[in-house]
Amino acid sequence: MQLADPVEAVSNFFDRGGDVLYLILMVTFFMWTLILERQWYYRRMFPVDAQAAIDAWHQRSDQTSWYAMQIRAELISQVRIGLEHSLLMVKSLVAVCPLLGLLGTVTGMIEVFDVMAIAGNGNVRAMAAGVSKATIPTMAGMVAALSGLYFSVSMERFARRETERVADQLTRD
Repeated sequence: MQLADPVEAVSNFFDRGGDVLYLILMVTFFMWTLILERQWYYRRMFPVDAQAAIDAWHQRSDQTSWYAMQIRAELISQVRIGLEHSLLMVKSLVAVCPLLGLLGTVTGMIEVFDVMAIAGNGNVRAMAAGVSKATIPTMAGMVAALSGLYFSVSMERFARRETERVADQLTRD
């Protein structure tokens, strides 16, 4: 019976917040899937990719010609592309979350105005459901955005720092 209480609370939260909460949930789930994928890549796959680029550079006999510098630039670019993959999508989803919250605000306020048009200003209880549908999605959108913002910025910083580190290691012997 203890499991029913949290499930019921979540169900009530979604009922009070309206249908926009489901959209915010889907966007947040997708955003966090990308964030977790990037974290997995950074911890498991990136060290292998970086070392492969460094080894490929150090195995070259010619490291000073114009052609060699172009190969070095290509290796650095490949590392950077691997590090920055999906970061723009994560940043976009972080930006979309508050906008979806505002969409929920607008739909909730429309409901409030409908109640006011039908029942007048005296029916506060009927207006409360609309106010709830206006404020809960705004809060949910902001919380979702803030949850992804920190990781978005830290992943971008990590990608920049690691690209520079690999570039520094691709020097002449």
